[in-house]
Amino acid sequence: PRMVQEAALVLLIVLARLVSSTWHEGSGDYLESHTNEVYAEETPPEPALDYRRVPQWCATLNIHRGEATCYSPRGSSYRSSLGTRCELSCARGYRLVGPSAVQCLPNRHWSGMAYCRQIRCHVLPAVLRGSYVCSAGVQMDSRCDYTCLPGYQLEGDRSRICMEDGRWSGSEPICVDMEPPKIRCPDSRERIAEPGKLTATVYWDPPRVRDSADGVIKRVMLRGPEPGSEFPEGEHVIRYTAHDQAYNRASCKFSIRVQVRRCPVLKPPQNGYISCTSDGNNYGATCEYLCDGGYERQGTSLRVCQSIQQWTGSQPLCAPMQINTDVNSAASLLDQFHEKRRLFVISAPDPSNRYYKMQISMLQQAACGLDLRHITTVELVGQPPHEVGRIREHRLPLGIIEELRRFLHLTRSHFNAVLLDKAGTDRERYISPVSPDELFVFIDTYLLSEHEAARRAQSGDPCE
Repeated sequence: PRMVQEAALVLLIVLARLVSSTWHEGSGDYLESHTNEVYAEETPPEPALDYRRVPQWCATLNIHRGEATCYSPRGSSYRSSLGTRCELSCARGYRLVGPSAVQCLPNRHWSGMAYCRQIRCHVLPAVLRGSYVCSAGVQMDSRCDYTCLPGYQLEGDRSRICMEDGRWSGSEPICVDMEPPKIRCPDSRERIAEPGKLTATVYWDPPRVRDSADGVIKRVMLRGPEPGSEFPEGEHVIRYTAHDQAYNRASCKFSIRVQVRRCPVLKPPQNGYISCTSDGNNYGATCEYLCDGGYERQGTSLRVCQSIQQWTGSQPLCAPMQINTDVNSAASLLDQFHEKRRLFVISAPDPSNRYYKMQISMLQQAACGLDLRHITTVELVGQPPHEVGRIREHRLPLGIIEELRRFLHLTRSHFNAVLLDKAGTDRERYISPVSPDELFVFIDTYLLSEHEAARRAQSGDPCE
């Protein structure tokens, strides 16, 4: 019987080694298993054997990328005897899949299966207008650094790390366009007004706008006149503004200064006035000298303002007109006053005529008003051959007197007078003396030219 028992025990040990499942060296997986599931086997009935005599009851326990810390009831030298309990753990960067502790069971199996799986994070999504570079892919401790395309700035975490729980640290950043466009306006410029004008036409090229993110920006807003516009005298500010797609704004400005070259202001001559084009004393302006009625210009009539800011010629004078009575006809006499003076022709039978005396007395007292209105008095007094005709101190020949009477229909039998305008047209007749006020009202109302009226309104009445 003893020999039979010993032979049975040896046979049992051999069969157990043949049929017992073993752990795959370095992986911690059973050869017969291809799943990662952990299960707990039912404990079979304990065979009637003396397990204490078998030092290695379960297969040697090895975990790839991990470690098993075992405690045997029979002592530290027994790592897989019956009842041995092993605590399982993984190296850094790996996660234990399965139970954290197993025990050697009477059926020569460990109570569970486990293995170490490498810790991996999910693949990070692509970044719009940016990119990232990772030190170790999606493995634990891998560091991914983010960068943005030129013209964009990173908002959020600049780097993320794959942590032990398989998640990335931080949050996903974004690339935003924070940089405004680059715009450069033309240089400021100064222009001289064109001859005879108070403006200058100015051209320039619109600015080119570039954005680090969007490239060339063609839509640029202008605040001010367009290129090729006419600019008046003075300084003008032109502004341009551009926006990129992220609504970043950039502006620039430049100035245009228009200078009007001017000559010294001309003074009108005494007993005369000036009529100028354009603004009166700007480059290209032309000024004409004109004399009041009864005065004649002596000297140049036109002066022009040059680009060197000096006038051409010199200032003329307005001298009293010279009345020539040594003429061949009354028409030649009247032509001297054409467009210069109005004539008030008085006719009387003799110097003692009371109407004549009254009229001459009133006109002598109103000499200033007569001259202001360019009125020259012509006297035809008496009977032939002692008839006298005069204009101021100038005597008229008898033949001219006779022609004037016939031309103006003036009788010698009684007092009468006629008012001629500057064109020599008969405008009003009187058969009795007329007061200067009545005469002046008629002239101011009906006979003044636009220029005379404007000068009267500007200077008033110097005779008051």
